[in-house]
Amino acid sequence: MQTNSQTPAQSSGRPLHRAREKTGRLQRQLAVAGAELGLTNAVLDYTLPASVKHSTDVQRALSQNDVIEEKVQEAADELKVVTGLLEEEVAQRERLERELASRPPS
Repeated sequence: MQTNSQTPAQSSGRPLHRAREKTGRLQRQLAVAGAELGLTNAVLDYTLPASVKHSTDVQRALSQNDVIEEKVQEAADELKVVTGLLEEEVAQRERLERELASRPPS
């Protein structure tokens, strides 16, 4: 049987650490997805023949891709802010845990 060597304060901080790590991963994935979408849009714009590029449906699709690319980038930016807030919360929690641990017992 394994014993849990963490204090209740450390144990309660674990979900916060996991949330911070997960938002960081999601932020990176969104940034990559946005870059890939931008590259795809650029390739399509460059390689499509003019006769196809000027088609109303193709123009609408390319325009929609641009909108989606912007939304992905905005989501990545917002997630970066959330990740920063989580990092601040983790740092504050760790500081408070150290302060509590250094206090003499009452």
